[in-house]
Amino acid sequence: MSTSTVNVTAAQVKELRDKTNAPMMDCRNALAESKGDIEAAIVWLRKKGVATAAKKAARTTSEGSVASYIHAGGKIGVLVEVNCESDFVARTDDFKQLVHDVAMHIAATDPRYIRKEDVTPEAFEKEKDIYRAQAAATGKPAPVVEKIVEGKMSKFYEEVCLLEQPFIKDQTITVHQLIASVVGKLGENISVKRYARFKVGDVGETIAVSKAAEAAAE
Repeated sequence: MSTSTVNVTAAQVKELRDKTNAPMMDCRNALAESKGDIEAAIVWLRKKGVATAAKKAARTTSEGSVASYIHAGGKIGVLVEVNCESDFVARTDDFKQLVHDVAMHIAATDPRYIRKEDVTPEAFEKEKDIYRAQAAATGKPAPVVEKIVEGKMSKFYEEVCLLEQPFIKDQTITVHQLIASVVGKLGENISVKRYARFKVGDVGETIAVSKAAEAAAE
């Protein structure tokens, strides 16, 4: 159906914009493509954001900001660096809000890695061996065991990788999708470079650095 034949009201556009913070024209197009269905329009916007982020993923991110987040009465603290392409975008409210949300999410969930690609081969094989042993103990055939292991490894990534985790303020999207939505809105590549998380009473701290950032620095 042509977007021009769909009657999209200003009230619908405002409702979608309030829910997603997406640009007004994108909201109008999403509603037109979704025949006025707000939930379908939200999905359309998310897909657009992910597609836009994928196209911009190779762009260099040399600007950005470092932000801190302190939680639980000073018991948990996070320092995170999020990068973008220009200082202009780094100073926008949308980017600042994203950095704050990422820092808050890290404080709440304590992810050990930023991306799936950052998981060390040793950690990957260790978890896989544990899951395989657990599945094999059930007596199921080898092909079934491997399917179980595959499913558990997907869950493992969700538990330990920042970008794979459901966003704490909206469990229907991942942190990756959250970032992608801001990429779609601001038109620049955005990446989480590194972070450190400290908790009072814990021995040591969680420190994560993107392998992509390390490679770029070499």
